[in-house]
Amino acid sequence: MRVLVLCPVAHPHDARIVEREIGALLAAGHQVTHASPFSAYGVTPVEGVRGIDIPRSVGRRRARAMAQAMRVLRREAPGHDVVLLASPDALFASVGLRHPTIVWDVHEEAAAALAMRPWAPRPLVTPLATAMRWGEGWAERSRRILLAEYGYAARFRGGHPVVPNTPLVPESAPPTRPGRAVYLGRVTRARGSGELLALGRELHRRGVDLQILGPADTEVEQDLRRADTAGDIAWSGFVPNARALAAVEGAAVGLSLLHDQANYRHSMPTKLLEYLARGVPFVSTPLPLAVDLAERSGGGLIVPFGDVAAARDAVLALNEDDARRQSMADAGRAWVAGHANWAVDGPAFVGQLEAWARA
Repeated sequence: MRVLVLCPVAHPHDARIVEREIGALLAAGHQVTHASPFSAYGVTPVEGVRGIDIPRSVGRRRARAMAQAMRVLRREAPGHDVVLLASPDALFASVGLRHPTIVWDVHEEAAAALAMRPWAPRPLVTPLATAMRWGEGWAERSRRILLAEYGYAARFRGGHPVVPNTPLVPESAPPTRPGRAVYLGRVTRARGSGELLALGRELHRRGVDLQILGPADTEVEQDLRRADTAGDIAWSGFVPNARALAAVEGAAVGLSLLHDQANYRHSMPTKLLEYLARGVPFVSTPLPLAVDLAERSGGGLIVPFGDVAAARDAVLALNEDDARRQSMADAGRAWVAGHANWAVDGPAFVGQLEAWARA
């Protein structure tokens, strides 16, 4: 197949889009064109992919990016067997586009997420959410729908295939070691930036380093830089997923301190699966799927929302108990290998696109 992937929002090296989905397509022998804001992020397309540079759609400055995305779709879609839209912006850019196989990859609660976007004016959140829900209904009537979570199914009238956003599980992982906690992913207030900074100070006083691997929203960047300068945390900014996962290995614990937001309640925090796949137990807030994962896998501890003291105590408990920490790491890694592995889900993703293209 020839597959056109469009996302004017996410980092061009986004783990789900590039390392998982595009990686699976390339491994299956398909050709991929990736339209993404490469220049805006200062990166180039990954090897084996034809890249098309487009403006980044961000905040309230989206008109130029959307117009360019629409032009790219109309020019490029006829030469591709599948058009994969990897964000709501990409979906709306496809309005009016006729093509036999247009797929919307749904991997967030887009309407619910608006309440957490600092660029969205508060009086407009409800109207924008209503428009997003209308867009989902239109997409169901005119596009193929691919879901990243089973919990997203309730938003749609019909049944749609689910391909979870799971990690690749390496054949082996080094043992955990005390002295280091890690956080992997974007840093925002809703994702617990305040708790991470406070926890970093607490852990630093007790001889445990907190390493944060991921970009940050503008509103929290300065706080992260100050904490990094003070030595309370070690913040790297964006790190390609493969390098970030290698850095996770050997840590005592992986963190996920997401807030209780509607956008998170039906989503598995992918970072938890990535920690377990790399042989690292986790500490998480009690979002439903995180609690379920901790219970099923035996690889995690759950702490209350916003409770820095509880998070500190959980991290220190694992840090100081080598046997318990490694036992949880081994149990979690075994569970992920058998139940949440992109080695299985990746071919299923490719197979679904192939089936739609044949149809």
